Amino acid sequence: MWEYTDKVKDHFMNPRNVGVIEDADGIGEVGSLACGDALKLTFKLDENKTISDAKFQTFGCASAIASSSAMTEMIKGLTVDDAGRITNDDIAEYLGGLPKEKMHCSVLGRDALEKAIAYYKGVPYEKAEGDIVCECFGVTDLEIKRAVTENQLVSIEDVTDFVKAGGGCGNCHDRIQEIIDSVIGKKRSKKEKKSRMTIIEKIRLIEDVLEKEIKPVLKKDGGNIELIDLDGTQVLVELRGACANCKTSQVTIKSFIESKIQELVSPELTVKEVKIDENRIC
Repeated sequence: MWEYTDKVKDHFMNPRNVGVIEDADGIGEVGSLACGDALKLTFKLDENKTISDAKFQTFGCASAIASSSAMTEMIKGLTVDDAGRITNDDIAEYLGGLPKEKMHCSVLGRDALEKAIAYYKGVPYEKAEGDIVCECFGVTDLEIKRAVTENQLVSIEDVTDFVKAGGGCGNCHDRIQEIIDSVIGKKRSKKEKKSRMTIIEKIRLIEDVLEKEIKPVLKKDGGNIELIDLDGTQVLVELRGACANCKTSQVTIKSFIESKIQELVSPELTVKEVKIDENRIC
């Protein structure tokens, strides 16, 4: 479960400026329902050419809603040029920080703001250019380069956290790594060139190892095992059947289950037994 600041929770539970300005001076729509996050921003200028009102509509998670709400509050009273200097880090900082896995929500807010400003100025939106690298989320090479440059990203996992690229099928990992290397000017060894797995890929591989390598052995003695969650590098499992009450269950976890997962998935992973009681992890 993500750790959210009180300010993130407040802007999620009590979002400011929800809606649409019908006669808006600036309009910015980014993301898509297919990708899981979508945001529409509209703003209105007063006679002094400062942003007097801003509203948003968001389809997304708590961080997306909170980031959009915060961004509308931040730009009120600013000139268009001053608003254009707001970065995704500024939005995250305004909220007291975001989990790194949710930084893409602040990027979504920044992108909507830039697109709305481009609309007001009557100029092309630069993000529309570039070649698609991540087909799953429609992310271009220019978006990835910008994220790497502005946020000092050094891994595929970092890129996924900020722009979602690489968080789906994984077919774009090699290309993302090439972009990272070109930006930071690093020549990688063959070992380093091996793409890092996303969280989704790790979970899928762990489930595959459990089904093919671990469950058949446990079932021979009347036991079973289920994957509950992946928390960082800790694999949370529940032992079932005969294994649930076995006095040597911890030995089984460490000497067999953990060693097999480390061998076939990643050496950094550890396994911890949890018990499910009324839908709560103990």
